Amino acid sequence: MNTQTTYNPTRWGILACGNIAEKFADDLVAHVPDAVVYAVASRDLKKAQTFGERYQSTKAFGSYQELVDCPEVDVIYIASPHAQHYEHTLLCLDAGKPVLCEKAFAINMEMVSEMILKARDKNLFLMEAIWTRFHPAIAQTLEIIQSGQIGKIIHVAADFGFLATYDENARLFNPSLTGGSLYDIGIYPLFISKLLLGNPKEIKALATLAPTGVDMNTSMALNYDNGATASLFSTFAAQTDTTCTIYGTKGKIFLHGRFHETKGLTLQIEEEEPQFFETERLGHGYSYEIEEVQRCLKAGMTESDKLPLQFSLELMELLCEIRKQIGVVYPQENI
Repeated sequence: MNTQTTYNPTRWGILACGNIAEKFADDLVAHVPDAVVYAVASRDLKKAQTFGERYQSTKAFGSYQELVDCPEVDVIYIASPHAQHYEHTLLCLDAGKPVLCEKAFAINMEMVSEMILKARDKNLFLMEAIWTRFHPAIAQTLEIIQSGQIGKIIHVAADFGFLATYDENARLFNPSLTGGSLYDIGIYPLFISKLLLGNPKEIKALATLAPTGVDMNTSMALNYDNGATASLFSTFAAQTDTTCTIYGTKGKIFLHGRFHETKGLTLQIEEEEPQFFETERLGHGYSYEIEEVQRCLKAGMTESDKLPLQFSLELMELLCEIRKQIGVVYPQENI
């Protein structure tokens, strides 16, 4: 009797071959044994071929349509700029492909709503690639909070900033490419506050805009029905600590920088010695979201129960409200 197990790895397609796609593929190859980079696509065929050779993909395409039409591809990771997420997600879903789409999910709520409706209509898996949600450090943070060790959360403070060279045509500052610190990095402080405290009852935002009209700095103050507050900040104008502190009635949790991909946290209970916890982060930290997608697909799920589509829709609602308050409008929007 042959008891050998058949090896059927999940065959990933990667749409767009930029820096984020490289990190994703690095971790998939190195840390997810039941997955392969099967096909890659770029609008530049040579770029796709070079990328494909690096990760030993079976196929490389010079168009995204060819990728979504490839019958062997099980799921597609969308690594294109924010401004194109809506278009590319619908392209994949219309072709019958499950999707993991980079954050920010799209530009506005209308786009995200349509993406979700399409996925549900097609009965296909869809998830926003907020990789932080699946990191071991976040799981441990949630366990500590749920254990009651720090008591009731009173305040969350989180920041994310780095110094970027101003270039009006670069992705970070170009409105046509959905530039600005809020969508690129401010989403992380906003995500952690929403994960821990839910939706705020009130949010106030102030920003300094770049000459192109996107936000250079954005500061956010939030309050919640349970009495908690949050102070969040993102910037392209300075290197910040990029940490998160969760203050409770009995103590606090400090997520070390950079908090969204941290390898450690400190628990400080009142009148006790601080406890340091070293947490796992394999490679760049993308393998955990890959494993979550594959878990869901194998279970026949169309969305993750750890990062449901409603969460992403509500997160986009917050992003849009902040943009409204700071006066950032993207040219793709019919406003």
